[in-house]
Amino acid sequence: MSFSRIGVVGAGTMGQGIAEMLAAKGLEVMLLERTPEKLEQAWEQIEISLDKQLEKWAITPVEKKLILSRIVKETHIHNLAECDMVIETVSEDLEIKKEVFRTLDEVCRPSIILASNTSTLSLTELAAETQHPERVIGLHFLYPVSKIHLVEIIRALKTGEDVFEATRSFVEETIQKRGIQVYESPGFVTTRLICVLINEAMHALSERVASADDIDNAMRIGYDFHYGPLEMADRFGLDSILAAMERMFREFGDVKYRPSVLLKQMVRAGHLGTKTGHGFFRYDKDGDRI
Repeated sequence: MSFSRIGVVGAGTMGQGIAEMLAAKGLEVMLLERTPEKLEQAWEQIEISLDKQLEKWAITPVEKKLILSRIVKETHIHNLAECDMVIETVSEDLEIKKEVFRTLDEVCRPSIILASNTSTLSLTELAAETQHPERVIGLHFLYPVSKIHLVEIIRALKTGEDVFEATRSFVEETIQKRGIQVYESPGFVTTRLICVLINEAMHALSERVASADDIDNAMRIGYDFHYGPLEMADRFGLDSILAAMERMFREFGDVKYRPSVLLKQMVRAGHLGTKTGHGFFRYDKDGDRI
């Protein structure tokens, strides 16, 4: 199976990153959002990301124009019918995702692979909403998408072998990232492990073991992390971390997945990280640390 046109449903942080990365790999991307206003906001963020790369001489002005020219802004889901694959990246809300998959199943021909970027939800449950559950698979990209060369390829209960092989080929050959095969389990591998680390960092902060800066520096410098766990949480979105922790706590019933009280307080206060400009650290409108 060849891939040339990819649909991306949801133009939030992950949708923007995935669309930009796919376009940079030479693929045509149809980026879908419910309103033109949200699409324009996403477009601005993609331009900001590309401009930052321009400043570092990572790309040229011509490459920037080419990448943007490959991204088509869409507000009508029916226009994704001719894509070779559709990747869903809407918020981690099971009912919203189910609705998206029901609609995609209706408008996309049976040969089109339907993938979800979910980090904690059940692919099998999403696939059950469709008439062709064998074509549903998980593609969990990590933030920041352009820099992290790993993708979790998650098999739902009824994912077809041919769909898995085609998806693995897409990941490793078309977009040239490393794919790991994961069988469905809450949090898969990356979310399950990183959320426990982030949660423990919050416990250490609330117990005044060290400052937020020193906790992050300990892991960033000592263990070669790109971001420390607290800044990582800010960039993921503290509300997203809380939702993931609560879901894994319900599923596993293990206290190690119980969210830190500090995390709950931050979310209740509306300090969600880069998306609000204030989390464990402060950020400007471009998402850079102040």
